[in-house]
Amino acid sequence: MAVTSAPPGPGTEPGAGRSRPADARPAFAWLPVGAAVLFLGVLLTATSTRYGYHRDELYFRMLEPAWGYVDQPPLTPWLARTFAELFGDTLLVMRVPATLAHLGAIVVVALVARELGGRTGAQALAAWGYGTAAIPLAFGHTFLTASLDLVVWPAVLLCMIRAVRQDPRWWLAAGLVTGVALYNKLLVVALLGGVVLGLLVAWPWWRPRGSEGRPRWPLATPWPWAGAVVALLAGLPNVLYQATNGWPQLAMGAALGENNAADVRAEMWLFQLLMLGPPLALVWITGAVWLWRRHPTLRFLVVAYPVLLAFTYAAGSQTYYATGLLAVLFAAGCVPVATWARTWALVVVVVLNAVACLAISLPLVPVERLGETPIADINSSAQDAVGWPAYVRQIAEVHAALPEADRNRAVVLTQNYGEAGAVDRFGPDHGLPPAHSGHNQLWEYGPPPASATVALVVTEAPGAWGDRFAECAVQGQLDNGVGVDNEEQGVSILVCREPTGGWDAIWPELRHLD
Repeated sequence: MAVTSAPPGPGTEPGAGRSRPADARPAFAWLPVGAAVLFLGVLLTATSTRYGYHRDELYFRMLEPAWGYVDQPPLTPWLARTFAELFGDTLLVMRVPATLAHLGAIVVVALVARELGGRTGAQALAAWGYGTAAIPLAFGHTFLTASLDLVVWPAVLLCMIRAVRQDPRWWLAAGLVTGVALYNKLLVVALLGGVVLGLLVAWPWWRPRGSEGRPRWPLATPWPWAGAVVALLAGLPNVLYQATNGWPQLAMGAALGENNAADVRAEMWLFQLLMLGPPLALVWITGAVWLWRRHPTLRFLVVAYPVLLAFTYAAGSQTYYATGLLAVLFAAGCVPVATWARTWALVVVVVLNAVACLAISLPLVPVERLGETPIADINSSAQDAVGWPAYVRQIAEVHAALPEADRNRAVVLTQNYGEAGAVDRFGPDHGLPPAHSGHNQLWEYGPPPASATVALVVTEAPGAWGDRFAECAVQGQLDNGVGVDNEEQGVSILVCREPTGGWDAIWPELRHLD
């Protein structure tokens, strides 16, 4: 009688040195995952035009097409401009790439759960839990560089999981996705560093040889290295831009660290529990433990997490850097949790977590009431999406009050790219002149023309401008009208005349990276 073996179950490591049969994976849960994609797609689209543009979105609109910028690679600004040119320069269109990235991430996270043996319940928990979690929702609503990271990082890791457990040729796919990710952020290199360190220190060397012996160490095969070559070739233009321009991303990272490090290092620990929501933190913690105990060949994922935390602490730039990896640990945790817990209990946990996350991450509270709630203090993206049309209108009122001769030789000079982007977007409707700024890439575009001897300066430090112009006077103050205490609230509008020594003398002083 022939004896057949059952395919490995959710908690079983595949046999050593052998590719796992493709049909060992459960069927993809199209219905619950598709329902999550449909629900979140409708919700994000319906709320996409509430409040207004985020400062980064306004900035992306201004950036000229290039292979790179001093503060970021080219992909996100290119998508923002391309969508605007193809479908219209509106807030609804601006948010489409973020929504698509979020929906793609939901599918990828569900696929990770499936790859690890998760059946319908686990995939549903992965899709609905992740799709309604705090940081994924926030980055799915607003189009930031982080929006794309939250789909490409789990995609890279999914390819790696398949390469280790199923077919080493998936290392080539991981390399290709990594190469694309380089056009969004170089930060994916930190993820790769964590993976490599994990493969070095946590590979199951102890497992005996034989029918259930240890698999071959991936780094001893050509496939990961071939994947690295694919990544380098795919991302080569962006890498060449960095190399030929003095690696501006390093300078930008250092500037962010100098400005943000104290807050990031104090907040990043609690933030790990808040990124997906405290109830779901139990799931991804379970996922890390479960991977370590049941899947020795995937322990590199567990090791990569503290490596990313160490990188986040050392860099001091942003608190959310580990979110893409947490998504994979969460998907892993969904497999055992869906087996142990009752369905009704999981539904209750996901719904309660979703209600809190939706209120915080999406613009559901009327903007007139936002300043009365703690949401604006918790979600900085909400702050940064309030008041731009009002601010531009107030700048325009100061401009309109100028004598005609002054209006004809005036420019707007802003302290940051958000203000410059707002003037660029809404200023033409009010007859405002072009905006200039010394912030990040906008400084590279050069100073105002020599003929512009009058500047409407938007600044929170009006006293610093007296030595730069023959005369400066405060003529207005920004007020969003809804009591949200964002970066622009209360900022002064100066009218300054005759730049001392001309713009070429002033412009170098105005450059700043942050």
